[in-house]
Amino acid sequence: MFQFFRSRKAEPRLPQIEASVPEGQRVYAVGDIHGRSDLLIALIEAIEIDNRESGVAETTVVLLGDLVDRGPDSMNVLALAREWQKFRTVRILAGNHEEMFLRSFDSVDMMRHFLRHGGKETLLSYGLDKREYSRSDLEELQESMISLVPQADIDFIAGFENVVTIGDYVFVHAGVEPGRPLDEQDVSKLRWIREPFLSHREPHDAVVVHGHTITQAPEDQGNRIGIDTGAYCHGRLTALVLEGSDRRYINAVDDGEGNISITKELQTQ
Repeated sequence: MFQFFRSRKAEPRLPQIEASVPEGQRVYAVGDIHGRSDLLIALIEAIEIDNRESGVAETTVVLLGDLVDRGPDSMNVLALAREWQKFRTVRILAGNHEEMFLRSFDSVDMMRHFLRHGGKETLLSYGLDKREYSRSDLEELQESMISLVPQADIDFIAGFENVVTIGDYVFVHAGVEPGRPLDEQDVSKLRWIREPFLSHREPHDAVVVHGHTITQAPEDQGNRIGIDTGAYCHGRLTALVLEGSDRRYINAVDDGEGNISITKELQTQ
């Protein structure tokens, strides 16, 4: 199986570590979107309805990175995120795919890596013709990328954050290096790490909320909560909702025929 897929039954869930966000605050953390603008639109609507129905709070949305690549509509995912920021506090983390995206403008070697891992779909979302893609070499594709991607999108992605801390939670794209203080973490680990983070059983400085590693459903391992539920391959985009010490989930789910439904789940102990 692909290295980025991790079965939920690989390890038993650990007891939940006591953690909370500050009183009066509510946080919605959204997993890897990967070009699924249809799921993002449905989830934004569901989050806004949920937030309105849940009462007054200081609300923050954290997008955990990998907005682009693999799925069909990266360009509009970026546009949606930018529009959401106009009326909601939306903080966005840089994932490894955003890193590849930005580095591809200057490096042909990175361009090759970018295209191999979903960058083709990103270029097509910006209007590159499939036939032109097929007949172009790497240098030509890089030139097309430079001409097609607006500077505003490049600047937008370049402004994404690496770490967001709220209360007893730290939000990162991939994970953290166990045993290293949060303020000493290497950026590449925050964006790319899998092991030894995923198998680490001891508490970190905070409960880590992350994406990057796909699971079929949210994976709460006590010291970390993974919410990359495979939007581009499983058709499920997940938001973790944090308020006080409570945890719950909102999911936008594609049934495989283009019908998107919203499901909600309470955290089970």
